[in-house]
Amino acid sequence: MSARGFGDLEAVVIERIWDRDEKTTVRELFDEMANERDIAYTTVMSTMDNLHRKGWLERERVGKAYRYWPTLSREEYSARLMSEALGSGGRSELVLAHFVEQMSAEDSEGLRAALRKLSRSKPR
Repeated sequence: MSARGFGDLEAVVIERIWDRDEKTTVRELFDEMANERDIAYTTVMSTMDNLHRKGWLERERVGKAYRYWPTLSREEYSARLMSEALGSGGRSELVLAHFVEQMSAEDSEGLRAALRKLSRSKPR
């Protein structure tokens, strides 16, 4: 398994799907991937089917094919990983403190902006 919780090929496929702004078919993804690596159509198809069974992709039938799209955006998935790490990494306030210490100035400002936005949108 890759560090992000996907198998190696699953990670490649989900990254490519996240890079697209539209639903995609196995054929479209296979054609793109086959230009860069030796891979079988059935391998791409079974990987996308596995991601669907695991809940990472949704699909709809269009003619004889399925069109796939991610159930979470790349950012939502990253936030889920961060939440899981926070919940399993010891005392959450210490984990957060160490995390914030390692942030760049730009990321730190992004965090402050996100917190300001959330505090304004929450009902009091």
